[in-house]
Amino acid sequence: MESKQMRRIGVFTSGGDAPGMNAAVRSVVRTALHMGIECVGIRRGYYGLINCDIIPLDFESVSGISRQGGTMLYSARSEEFYQPKGREKAVSTCKLLGIDGLVGIGGDGTFRGLLELSKLGVSVVGIPGTIDNDISCSTYTIGFDTACNTAQDSIDKLRDTMQSHERCSVVEVMGRHAGHLALYVGVACGATAVVIPEQDINYEHDLMEPIRRARLNGRTHFMVIVAEGVEGGAYHVAEEIRNTTALDTRVTILGHVQRGGSPSSRDRVTATHMGYEAVELLAKGMTNRVICLQGDQYVNYDIAEALAMRKSLDPQTYTVMRALTGMEQVKLKEELL
Repeated sequence: MESKQMRRIGVFTSGGDAPGMNAAVRSVVRTALHMGIECVGIRRGYYGLINCDIIPLDFESVSGISRQGGTMLYSARSEEFYQPKGREKAVSTCKLLGIDGLVGIGGDGTFRGLLELSKLGVSVVGIPGTIDNDISCSTYTIGFDTACNTAQDSIDKLRDTMQSHERCSVVEVMGRHAGHLALYVGVACGATAVVIPEQDINYEHDLMEPIRRARLNGRTHFMVIVAEGVEGGAYHVAEEIRNTTALDTRVTILGHVQRGGSPSSRDRVTATHMGYEAVELLAKGMTNRVICLQGDQYVNYDIAEALAMRKSLDPQTYTVMRALTGMEQVKLKEELL
């Protein structure tokens, strides 16, 4: 089958914003220009594609955006795109403007949309951008490192006041239904305990006992990290701690502050590589692909195959977390009794 020549491509961001998305946009634009391909920006994701919200992008228009958080192309939900007529409008926009290929930056929802457009004959490539790091086909997603650093900085500051008042702080971090962010932040911050949705929690053994052990070892303040996907959330966890230990327990929801901020060097470099790889695939005539990072290698998968994959927590990090919070010591003690 003869490859479709790329003369003009469109790039857009969709779903929750993540630090590093702008770096990916910059990379897509400049790589396309390097290959002799024109590039346009589609604002507000699939909503903008349906409603023809398009802006021209050139070398200078993306200058300096790599250090900026958020997304210069904005993001928005589109209920219309869920319907066949909405997707047909999106395809019509591509035909009207002569857009030969699309690069979509976002999460699973973005990739499902690209898959549907691919079925309608549009050449598409996806780039994983989400602070949740929950894209199954990729070991790393754009925005995760920056979000971890933001949460870590906030928790370090919070620890100062918790220590002054001898309190237990329960901090809820983002992550949707995944605990990757909570786990990494918990290890980085030296949390007393970490509660994540992927693991069933025994409150007495996995939470109260590490707090007790820390107190017996002289600690007077305690830090518990909770992923937002945990049933009941941080307030439920705090109530359990308060009722069981009588500690002065306070809840902090970090919320959307984790999405903001200038992206870290890791996120900028990862985004730049992925943007380059995406344009290169389109230029080669490949479609329905998603760029992934496996170890230190950039690879690509069929989108349908990628969406069917399942991602678990990093087992080594989880083992380290349990060891350093004393959870494994509690388990060993019970086994010896």
